[in-house]
Amino acid sequence: MKYEGIIIRPPSEAYSLLLQVTVGCSHNRCTFCPTYKGVKFRIKSREEIVADIMEAGRYRHVEKVFLCDGDALIIPQPRLLEILRLLKEQLPGIKRVGLYGNAKSILRKTPEELAALKELGLGIVYLGVESGNEDVLREINKGVSYEQLVAAGRRVKDAGITLSVTVILGVGGKERSVAHALDTARILTDIDPDYVGALTLMIVPGTPLYTAYDKGEFRLPDQFGFLNELGIMIANSRFTRCFFTSNHASNYLPVRARLPEEKERTVAMIQKVIAAANRGVLRPEYARAL
Repeated sequence: MKYEGIIIRPPSEAYSLLLQVTVGCSHNRCTFCPTYKGVKFRIKSREEIVADIMEAGRYRHVEKVFLCDGDALIIPQPRLLEILRLLKEQLPGIKRVGLYGNAKSILRKTPEELAALKELGLGIVYLGVESGNEDVLREINKGVSYEQLVAAGRRVKDAGITLSVTVILGVGGKERSVAHALDTARILTDIDPDYVGALTLMIVPGTPLYTAYDKGEFRLPDQFGFLNELGIMIANSRFTRCFFTSNHASNYLPVRARLPEEKERTVAMIQKVIAAANRGVLRPEYARAL
């Protein structure tokens, strides 16, 4: 398999075959993200992709494939269908294909096109929502509105494809901490995803957000402020059936909860940790990572 540049994947794709079909991110303007800075987005050539799929066909026991990089769903429909067909042909044991899709690329696909992708094995789409607060979305240069994020998430769900959403604790800064948490709970309720992964903001040198932080224009909540946001999000979200986690390496407190069944227990646990103010139960700074 041939890879170019930085390869990222969701934690849940740890045991998936990683097939790089695009390089970089089609948006690549979020102020907090350092991943693809300086990388020009491109869709790999048909020859490159086919060669990697043919090589993958020699592997045994491949059940899951993740299409990298930051936004594989932007690939034109005929080429994406061909990729899925070739995967089914060369990897007959495959059970699921996953990919990242931003709101704009999702909305470029018609419901019928998403249904066709599902028919050929697309089983899960990962959507970065980050926040439900309109001011925060503008400040982090997300490039889409609350309404677009909801429409994109619902379109994936309506196609019968599993939807996993990412939100970021602290991305609203200290000043908008509560508003960010409440509005994020609202957008999660409106989308009603199958999975939610909450990450905790880590400010990386070289990003626009780091520049604002360095100038004192952006202030982070403290550790328990992050946890307060997490508790607010869970307490105020209403899901049909969702698995909510904050077990990413960036998080101070790992949480895994099936909602709504475990909502009260989970919120009570978070509040207990905050009330005790015991930093000893939190992940230490040296152990946190993106």
